[in-house]
Amino acid sequence: MSENAWAGGQITTRAHCVLAPNPGAMTLDGTNTWVLMEPGGTEAVVIDPGPLDEGHLQRVCRVVADAGARVTQTVLTHGHHDHAEAAPRFAELTSSRIRAVGRGHDDLADGDVLRAGALEVRVVATPGHTSDSVSFALEADSALLTGDTVLGRGTTVVAHPDGELAAYLASLERIADLTGNGEVSSILPGHGPALWDASAMVAFYRTHRRERLEQVRQALSDGAAQEPDKVEGVLQRVYADVPREVWPAARMSIRAQLDYLGVR
Repeated sequence: MSENAWAGGQITTRAHCVLAPNPGAMTLDGTNTWVLMEPGGTEAVVIDPGPLDEGHLQRVCRVVADAGARVTQTVLTHGHHDHAEAAPRFAELTSSRIRAVGRGHDDLADGDVLRAGALEVRVVATPGHTSDSVSFALEADSALLTGDTVLGRGTTVVAHPDGELAAYLASLERIADLTGNGEVSSILPGHGPALWDASAMVAFYRTHRRERLEQVRQALSDGAAQEPDKVEGVLQRVYADVPREVWPAARMSIRAQLDYLGVR
């Protein structure tokens, strides 16, 4: 599948992606809603129902119904609206329960195992993009569903002040461990295409974060530290070649980087 042709569909034996109609600079092709089922199973887990779009939710329901199954759990990788806004409506449509971190639903904890018939999905805490970010290990397919922690294209934002860089770097290290021991070979992200070389993508993310931090340090040394608005000073020096529509996200990442470096 070419980089420009991502449209979802049946991606692994147990994972089907329904692409939400919300493309954009931050959402890439749109939000990936993941339907997880055992082959021949009658129960499904749906991860990130996405924005509140009735047509999209009906398409997700149709995928499940066509497989002769029903949704038993609606699960969120994190609380951003492009992933979670439709959760209450989708849970109502499917009579399923909502599972998420710290949202007053059926809260998720690291190591929890979600079951739908014979399907098993393990919760892997990966905070950093947001404080409530989690990933889900689909071990039978050697896949990890990462929400916005790792994207299918480009890199993600550390959404300061809720997101925190030290936690994000630790989460990348944890995912690297999963890819290094062979437990995870592919990544099913919240946006963009599936990644079949999980180890290479995580290595790219870790290198990118190290390089960005070094660029921020250099920008501070070059004068940004003395400017009234350090964030704008770093933005102009480090992110000048980034499209302006993603500058609001870049500012959040810069604030997270400055906080990590202890710069006030």
